[in-house]
Amino acid sequence: VQLQASGGGLVQAGGSLRLSCAASGRTFSSLCMGWFRQAPGKEREFVAAITWGGGSTYYADSVKGRFTISRDSAKNTVYLQMSSLKPEDTALYYCAADRAISKVQSNPRYWGQGTLVTVSS
Repeated sequence: VQLQASGGGLVQAGGSLRLSCAASGRTFSSLCMGWFRQAPGKEREFVAAITWGGGSTYYADSVKGRFTISRDSAKNTVYLQMSSLKPEDTALYYCAADRAISKVQSNPRYWGQGTLVTVSS
């Protein structure tokens, strides 16, 4: 499984941005997907996850109500819609995948490269 993240950029505080992660291979529909982020000088942290069927979603408290994770199985793509962005959301965002939702939230097997999100105040 290869994951390709995109959509990062510079945005002002209060703005919105949508990240995309395209997955290669034929197993996308069986994978739970997630997003992590790593801010400068900080450890990587879980942001959001979605089950293989899209029926359940999970969020870190810090983004709940502002970020929305979704998936399009026809496009083998998972999205992270980010709204009401804050300077503290500035980070390198990574998409990730695993067969188990618990693993996606903690230690996923598959990782994409990061895409940088910068929120200016």
